[in-house]
Amino acid sequence: MNERMARRVLVLLAVLLTGAAISFALFVSHSSPCGPVPALPANAKLMKAAVARCYGAPDVVRIEDVEKPTPAADEVLVKVHAAAVNPLDWHRVRGTPYYLSRKRNGFGAPREPRLGVDFAGTVEAVGPDVTHFKPGDQVFGARTGAFAEYVVVSASRMIVHMPPNVSFEQAAATNVAAITALQALRDWGHITAGEKVLINGASGGVGTFAVQIAKAYGAQVTGVCSTANVGLVRSIGADRIIDYKKNDFTEGEARYDLIVDMVGNHSLLDLRRVLEPRGAVVIVGSAENRKWFGSMADRLEADALNVLVSQDFLRMRSDLTKNDLLVVRGLLRTGKVVPIIDRRYGLRELPAALGYLETGRARGKVVIVPE
Repeated sequence: MNERMARRVLVLLAVLLTGAAISFALFVSHSSPCGPVPALPANAKLMKAAVARCYGAPDVVRIEDVEKPTPAADEVLVKVHAAAVNPLDWHRVRGTPYYLSRKRNGFGAPREPRLGVDFAGTVEAVGPDVTHFKPGDQVFGARTGAFAEYVVVSASRMIVHMPPNVSFEQAAATNVAAITALQALRDWGHITAGEKVLINGASGGVGTFAVQIAKAYGAQVTGVCSTANVGLVRSIGADRIIDYKKNDFTEGEARYDLIVDMVGNHSLLDLRRVLEPRGAVVIVGSAENRKWFGSMADRLEADALNVLVSQDFLRMRSDLTKNDLLVVRGLLRTGKVVPIIDRRYGLRELPAALGYLETGRARGKVVIVPE
């Protein structure tokens, strides 16, 4: 093949690859119009629930009449008294980051339009095979479709009895955020007593739990937050507080055994500068401008750095388990963890709640209280 022909082949390949990349980008980022509301059986018992039948801003969320669920043999029907909003909820509504979110939830439009995960409420009915729950029990847990008047949950999965010293709102605020914080510290960061731990984003939903759980493990905790949240982070037990509006912790003299990063506003090299030689960084949150591949970029960057240095850089994946929900219940019962609730919204105000959480300014958790 002569040089002229080789050049033509390379140009053709470049054109084909560019076209494929553009087609892929258009496919994964495409949002279909909102679908119609399906007809319900004439004799169906109804309830109110939050539904998103397309991707977009929070105002695509609608409160609709849907069929009230009936528990199967191994299921529990719960009347929801409170539910909590998590970043995963507004990411799901937006369909971002495009590839990861839509690969999981559906390209073009969501496969499952029901929203919400965290719930707390009262058992209304149980299936015939259920022995550990009965009507009237106060319970909390996690189940898709929690932004509704009722939810059904398998008795063997993410549902446990509430400790007597917490409210429905506090219990609902706990599940996803507290389990994420627990796993970041215990399973990924391998926290031990006496370690110096820094929580970047200490005033947020996961951050407020991470500060308290790290203290429960006996760590020396430094919380990073804004000026307005210094008092809050101090009140939940942080030994030292860095106001990021005044100081950049990556330029300080202190060194940490473990950094749990909820925000993603510093490069891994910046974090490495304040890490002990055998320390670890656990990445929980990513910079919100990563709309295409999200945490995949964090993971690739961390894997590359891990080959070169003695510290560990880990992009965590949380896994909601009943065992960890029971651990969290124990922390609530003993008072070692107290959920921080910022704002409360009604079910019909869910779009406003999602919009507020999306700003990144929430102090602790945002709770939904069905009317």
